[in-house]
Amino acid sequence: MPGTYVFPGVLEIDTLLGGWERVTAGYLVEGPAPVLVETGSQSSVPVLLAALADHGLGPDDLAGIAVTHVHLDHAGGVGDVARAFPRARVYVHPRGARHLSDPSRLVASAATVYGDALDSLYGRLEPTEASRVHALEDGEAVVLGHGRTLRAVHSPGHAKHHLALQDSDSGALFVGDAVGVRLPGAGVLRPATPPADFDLALALDSLSRFAACAPSALALAHYGALPGSPSEALAEAAESLQDWASVARAAWQSGGDVEEALRSRFGPELDALPAGQRERVETLNGIHSNAEGLKLWLARSGSNGGGAVAGL
Repeated sequence: MPGTYVFPGVLEIDTLLGGWERVTAGYLVEGPAPVLVETGSQSSVPVLLAALADHGLGPDDLAGIAVTHVHLDHAGGVGDVARAFPRARVYVHPRGARHLSDPSRLVASAATVYGDALDSLYGRLEPTEASRVHALEDGEAVVLGHGRTLRAVHSPGHAKHHLALQDSDSGALFVGDAVGVRLPGAGVLRPATPPADFDLALALDSLSRFAACAPSALALAHYGALPGSPSEALAEAAESLQDWASVARAAWQSGGDVEEALRSRFGPELDALPAGQRERVETLNGIHSNAEGLKLWLARSGSNGGGAVAGL
């Protein structure tokens, strides 16, 4: 199957990271000039290209490729997909644009984080010609035709180079990792606070910006459209972020082990999952990765860390 329609004119494609179902999603937003939101990792490219071909897209039919940020589970396939669709323009946050045209530093950094899993699970990132990469300014619209647009919403916090995209037709907001991770059947919405540039205040402000967009739905990269009220989900995401940050801050200030404190508080909900689901969550959104990001944030911001943002 080429995918599943989750909103009018929006096809969700399971990119099958590591062969796992419903872990990484791409979204094809249809129109006279269709745009793919998220490519997934380089290892997922064959699955993604097959789904697009099954949907009837030929090499000249895709007008745009957009990524919410340049982490390899979202953008690792950009170079290969751009090569397969030579007329497609590539859209990214201004802070991420240079990494798509010259990914050497990004890949080297990822190698230190992922180790052997870089090649065995994610793959790398092939460069895209700089002339094809377009840096989206905050509020800028990507035109799909017949009045349909995708509007960029800069949303740092998870990463400095993060943006969301709101579909004018459906009202859905493609939020990347800025709202967190919730795999189907794998427990609660969990924050994503990875190294190297997680920032609590920016992350909370981005959630407030999302609420101001009044989205009809929130579409996660990991994974799919969140059920229920978007405003309630955003409030849940903000509360979860502050809970994790509070536990990390308390351990940091007392000289304790931040990762152990997080594992003690949040590990039981992970341990309760079936082994396969637990492995998927740990790979994408493990406590170790979140702890490392929170420790770097605390070191940058001082022992008090950041503050809360009201108004969600």
